[in-house]
Amino acid sequence: MTYETVVPMWNALRGRFTKMASGLQEQELKLSIGESSIESLLYHTAEVEYMFADWYLGKPMIIELPKASSLVEILEILEASDANLKAAMKELTEEQWHTPVESKMGASTPLEAVGRLMYHAGIHAGQIALIRKQ
Repeated sequence: MTYETVVPMWNALRGRFTKMASGLQEQELKLSIGESSIESLLYHTAEVEYMFADWYLGKPMIIELPKASSLVEILEILEASDANLKAAMKELTEEQWHTPVESKMGASTPLEAVGRLMYHAGIHAGQIALIRKQ
């Protein structure tokens, strides 16, 4: 498994997530079910992408993730987290993709970690769709 194999799958899923996020209206950010707002789910998605790039792909965060106060700012953070993750993926060797890495969440290979991120973004896209319907 290499970057050239993984990134098209990542781009397909993450592209759909980005398209959904870009189609939101500013006022929808505050919509929520319970404690989960659309704004918090989008921000959380970026946070987790940065964490996984650090924990599993060897790309430590060198800056603190800025807080966002608008849809434009959240979209910028999501764009940056996507670019950061892809840059980290690109640096991996064939062997590293399949080598388990210990983290606060337990051991996973980078390949498994990227799969988990795809699942994670899909879960939150579904939650956002449900919140918008309510």
